[in-house]
Amino acid sequence: MEEVIVKAFETEDREVLMDEIMSRYGQDILRLVYSYVNNKELAEDLTQDIFVKCYKSLHTYKGRSSLRTWLWRIAINHCKDFLKSWYNKHVVITEEQPISHRTTKEMVEEVVIQKEEDDQLIAALMALPIKYREVIYLFYYEELLIKEIAVITVASVNTVKTRLRRAKELLKERLEA
Repeated sequence: MEEVIVKAFETEDREVLMDEIMSRYGQDILRLVYSYVNNKELAEDLTQDIFVKCYKSLHTYKGRSSLRTWLWRIAINHCKDFLKSWYNKHVVITEEQPISHRTTKEMVEEVVIQKEEDDQLIAALMALPIKYREVIYLFYYEELLIKEIAVITVASVNTVKTRLRRAKELLKERLEA
């Protein structure tokens, strides 16, 4: 393997060289980074950053130490820089879902209250005369236009508008009582 790396340095084929470095040292670097950050996803991201740094710095490698030592030095420095960074100190990385500040009891209460309000609305709506009930139903539940409601109910557009307005007033009175 070292011969391939030496040949790649000699031919200055950086892509081949990086492939060899990553295949030979990738898992070792990942384990090293994980020992610093103790988070798998973060370790993978930092390892990728380290290999990008390595790629950009290949021209600075002088051969005074082994390639492995040089790469480990880049990795260790990168990890230390990350641990000192603002991001690491202020952003909490979690694998769990965000914690809701609301309790289950509060959520159940909201559902019960909403159901009670819905039941009151339905009861008030069902107590309306049919001519008002049908325009409310067609307008709000079927989302039809006033013109369409006029055609369906065989009434004029102004009659539908009046019935809709009157139905809202009646519902408001019954719900406030």
